[in-house]
Amino acid sequence: MPSNPPPNEPEQPKTEIFDGSATASGLTTDGHDPILDPPPLPAGNATLVGGTVAGVDHIHNKMTVRVFGNGGRWKIAYDERTHIFRNGAETTQLAIKKGERVYVDTMLDRKKHEVFARNIRLGIQSLSADADGQITEVDPRRGEVSLRDKINSSPVQFKVDSQTRIVYGTNPASLNDLKPGSLVHVKFSPEQANRGVAREIAIVAAPGAEFTYIGKVTYLDVHRGTLAVEESLDHKNYEIHFDPAHFQARDNLAIGSEVRIVAVFEGSRYTAQSITVTRTAGASENQ
Repeated sequence: MPSNPPPNEPEQPKTEIFDGSATASGLTTDGHDPILDPPPLPAGNATLVGGTVAGVDHIHNKMTVRVFGNGGRWKIAYDERTHIFRNGAETTQLAIKKGERVYVDTMLDRKKHEVFARNIRLGIQSLSADADGQITEVDPRRGEVSLRDKINSSPVQFKVDSQTRIVYGTNPASLNDLKPGSLVHVKFSPEQANRGVAREIAIVAAPGAEFTYIGKVTYLDVHRGTLAVEESLDHKNYEIHFDPAHFQARDNLAIGSEVRIVAVFEGSRYTAQSITVTRTAGASENQ
């Protein structure tokens, strides 16, 4: 009697490993996935623009802004890289409505030949922007200043006109006193012009300026010649560089020592010209 053939065994699931080397070998990236990841932000300076939304296209991720002053209408693109805020809280692109006031940090996307929004701020009645950082470039002829923001290291560009108040400490200053490397605090009103016009520029430190710090040492690295001192007036810590071989008082330097330091701002750091230990660490105030 013929035997029945054995029943077919159920097919076992298989896991196949795709070798993408054939296609990936032609792609050279810097860690950015050209398919899954959004492209990096455009390079270049950011320009703060204020105006009202004249139109918005949520399908193509574009909006038209009627710029304050004589700036006309700007078409601005945005995408998932754009941060959108309403009254300080982050929201989505659906929050952009026609007719409302808007402030945009814009960048020129040269590859797509369009203006791209890095940040969009909505629902702001008035924006008096503050910026702290180091001047990287000054164009006296055009009255333009470029600044590297100290918080996020992003470039900021703004204009200086005849109404801009410039001070160095308590003394009045001028555009000619703004030098690359200077540390400044800037207040500007973007509604005055397309690129943002500075209302006030306070020069905090210019290369070659001398400063005196009196306070307590909070950090010390003798080998690298670096210390930090907590200033007794504003209770802020300042990093100061020094040459250990040039200071006889270095043996008395210690965390907790009270010092008087005269330092020169060199554009990238403060360098001590003299260090005087006024009280060693652990010494009684009655001594």
